[in-house]
Amino acid sequence: MRISLVQNNIIWEQKNANLVHYYNLLSGLSGKTDLVVLPEMCTTGFSMHAAPMAENNDGKSMTAMRKMAKDYKFAITGSFIGKNPEVSPAKEPFCFNRGFFICPDGNETFYDKHHLFRMGDEPKNYRAGTEKILINYMGWNIRLVICYDLRFPVWCRNVNNEYDLLIVAANWPEVRSQAWQSLLTARAIENMTYVCGVNRVGTDGLNIKYSGDSKLINAYGSILSAVEPNTEMIQTLDINLDSLNKFRQKFPVWKDSDKFEIL
Repeated sequence: MRISLVQNNIIWEQKNANLVHYYNLLSGLSGKTDLVVLPEMCTTGFSMHAAPMAENNDGKSMTAMRKMAKDYKFAITGSFIGKNPEVSPAKEPFCFNRGFFICPDGNETFYDKHHLFRMGDEPKNYRAGTEKILINYMGWNIRLVICYDLRFPVWCRNVNNEYDLLIVAANWPEVRSQAWQSLLTARAIENMTYVCGVNRVGTDGLNIKYSGDSKLINAYGSILSAVEPNTEMIQTLDINLDSLNKFRQKFPVWKDSDKFEIL
């Protein structure tokens, strides 16, 4: 499967401008990739102005993402500021940091971020999701997590090789870049899986700087990508499911993993 890491700057709280940028930027990937990975809150940046910017799954952002997936014939994933029609706005917070995975045939899956970044007041403005999500695409089992989720290995645990690729969409500040890179590698090794972490670059509306450092890492912990930090860049790489399964059979660490449940 060909996977494209899109490390870009995000125009602060300007959905239209970001969507137009993506539509133009990603057109060159048509026929050259199978899956495009965008950063966390790819249409707004990591904004705490959740209520006025939240959309349903059929709103402007997801309508545009569906069009890109269909027109360019690849799957696309990232996160946006979402809401559920059945959740009353009177019961704040009623918004979610919502991951999406949209296939070119129209199939789609959503994941609400489970671990909210309290140091950035995310729990005051968003609700935490409670469900782990698995996606099957092109024969791959794919798990979505979002940014701060990466710090929690129990939540990311790959039980009995249930997933083959962990995707992490992020707005992870430059000041903690070393933690970002180390945790991506740790999750790949301990879960015997590919890990794709895509982070934004630039400076947001809160004057927080992001260096990107997007990575694609294999189950050995080897870094496959070469996305330059502090640079808007797209890199497309091939990943191989047969080689992953052969490694799992040859070196079956997963059979000796500890059993537990999340309550």
